[in-house]
Amino acid sequence: MTFPPPPVNTIDWSDIGFKFREVNGHIESHYSVKTGQWTPPKFITDPYLRLHGMSPALNYGQQAYEGMKAFRTPGDSSITIFRPTKNAARLAHSAEFISIPPVPENIFIESVHAAVSLNAEYVPPHETGAAMYIRPLIFGSSAQLGLNPPEEYTFCVYVLPNSIDLHHMELGSAKVGGNYAPVLRWSDKARNEGYGITLHLDSQTRSEIDEFSTSGFIGVKKEGENITLVVPDSKNVIASVTSDSILEIGKSFGWKTEVRSIKYEELPTFAEVMAAGTAAALVPIRSITRNSDSKTTEYIPSSSEDPGAICSKLLATLKGIQSGKIQDTFGWNKVVEKLDINDFATTEKDGDNEIELKRKRKMALSVLILAVMLISRFSIELDHGPNPDPKF
Repeated sequence: MTFPPPPVNTIDWSDIGFKFREVNGHIESHYSVKTGQWTPPKFITDPYLRLHGMSPALNYGQQAYEGMKAFRTPGDSSITIFRPTKNAARLAHSAEFISIPPVPENIFIESVHAAVSLNAEYVPPHETGAAMYIRPLIFGSSAQLGLNPPEEYTFCVYVLPNSIDLHHMELGSAKVGGNYAPVLRWSDKARNEGYGITLHLDSQTRSEIDEFSTSGFIGVKKEGENITLVVPDSKNVIASVTSDSILEIGKSFGWKTEVRSIKYEELPTFAEVMAAGTAAALVPIRSITRNSDSKTTEYIPSSSEDPGAICSKLLATLKGIQSGKIQDTFGWNKVVEKLDINDFATTEKDGDNEIELKRKRKMALSVLILAVMLISRFSIELDHGPNPDPKF
C-alpha cells in the first residue's frame, strides 16, 4: 500500500473546524526514576490516560505541552512536519522549569513522526489548506503527596485534523498548563466585551509588552520602503517557533528584524501588529484598546476586512512553505515516512502497561499468600486432626 494513504471519507473536509475527532490512537513513553530512562515509544489505541489521582500533574499542575502541525504537500504526495526540533527543544526547556526529566530529542522526534504516520489518513487534503494538529504532552503521573518530584512520568503525543481557528493559537518562557489556566477568566471577559484576544504587559512595571494571551507579538515598522519586524525580548515569553520563522522569512526579504524591549507607548508607531502562533500562523490585529485610559490604537480601519500588506505577504510565504507550495529553502519541513505499527506494539514490559502490571502482580501476590496460608492450615489439621477448641 502506498504512503501516505488518502484522507478518510468519514470527515467533511470542507468543514473541519478545531473540534476533537477520534483517530487511530496516540503515542506514549514512560520514565521511571529507578531506571533513569524513557521507554521506547508505543502506539496506544485507547485515548484515555492512566495516571494516579494523587499525581502531581492533577494536584500541582506538573505538566507541559507543545503545539505543532503536519501538512500534505501538493497532490497529497507526501506529509511533512514543520520544524519539529524547535518544539523538542522548547518542551525540554519547559520540562526543566517544572522538574520533569526532559524527553531526549530522538525520542521526541520518533514519537511525533509515529503519531503522524500511524494516523496519516487523518491528515487533511492539501487543497483544504488545513493541517493535522500535533499535541505532545508531558506530566508527572505517579502518586506524590508532598511537593516532591514523583517516581514516574508520562510523555505522549496526540494528533487531530483541524483547520484555522483564530481563537486557538499555540504560544504562551515555559509552555506549561499553569501559565494558561489563570488567563481563561480574562480572555472570556475580553471576548464578551468584543475583543478577540488580550495583550499582556510585564508584571512589574506594566509598561513593556510581553505577548498576547495565546500568541506571540510582532510589530511592523515602516519607513518608506524599509521594513523592520520587532518582537519582544522578554524572559516571560516562550521561544515562539512561529515568530522565529517569521523573522527568518523577513530576513530573506531583506527586511530588518529586532528582538528588544517594546514599551506599550510604542504601539502607535507600528504600521501593523500581528499575533503569531501555531494554529492560526499569523493573525492581523485590528486595534488595541486599554480600558484603564480608554485609549485605542487602530491598525486596520473598521471599514476594511483585509489584513495589512506585510502580514499578507508573511502569512502567504509561511503557509506556502508549510504546505509545500513554496520551496523550503530553510530546510524546515521534515518528511514523514511509513512506519510499521508492529514496531510500536505494546507488550507486558512496556511502560504504558506498568500500572496495570503492578496491579496484577499485587493481586497475584495476594492470591499466593492466601494459598500459602490455606495450605499451611490444611497441613496443621492433617498433622493434629480437627481442633476441638472452637476458639482455634
